Amino acid sequence: MTNLSVNINKIATLRNSRGGDVPNLLKVASDIEGFGGQGITIHPRPDERHIRYQDARDLKSIVTTEYNIEGNPIKSFMDLVLEVKPTQVTLVPDGIDAITSNAGWDSITHQSFLQEVIQEFQQNGIRTSIFIDTDVKLIEAAAQTGADRIELYTEDFATQFELGNRAAIKPYTEAAILAHKLGLGLNAGHDLSLENIKFFKENIPNLAEVSIGHALIAESLYLGLENVVNMYLHRLK
Repeated sequence: MTNLSVNINKIATLRNSRGGDVPNLLKVASDIEGFGGQGITIHPRPDERHIRYQDARDLKSIVTTEYNIEGNPIKSFMDLVLEVKPTQVTLVPDGIDAITSNAGWDSITHQSFLQEVIQEFQQNGIRTSIFIDTDVKLIEAAAQTGADRIELYTEDFATQFELGNRAAIKPYTEAAILAHKLGLGLNAGHDLSLENIKFFKENIPNLAEVSIGHALIAESLYLGLENVVNMYLHRLK
């Protein structure tokens, strides 16, 4: 079964909009695990517009499943991750002003930088994953960085799937096969939803984990958080 890690950034966004502590981020994280979620993902950004750095610290004692922290490895992010020591860190090359992640790493151009960052995290017992597109050369270069896993950036698949183009899955399937051959674990995320997750899962071999936030929280407005978490788990079996 593919594990479901729930990104709770949107819960933090809702909380921050009123300046208080409703909804309580820590309780939501704990509830998601209680509903069957197998991991919690956060993506703190330097401006702390949703997840705050203190949230990352506070969640450490709350999350009992897998704890995944995503972000661009600038110094403040690296210091935070090394302090918190989550289960996994996912390296994402998003700009400071990016609304959301919009590209994977150029693992060829930034190979030496990634090697250095990954080595430091691994020396501290933190599994590393690189957010990346399906380009074969980039995946081969990602393997050279020493990363434990890659996370396939799935926005293009999700967009094409909504348009009815099921053939858009092909490069993701090929990327998954190559990653496994190179000894890389495989994660995926971005715009995956209840509508497309079953098809994606069925066509991606050796898929260890998906990280889903925006769609899952939006779907929960209508269907309820506990129900939606279990709907994802059912589709990921």
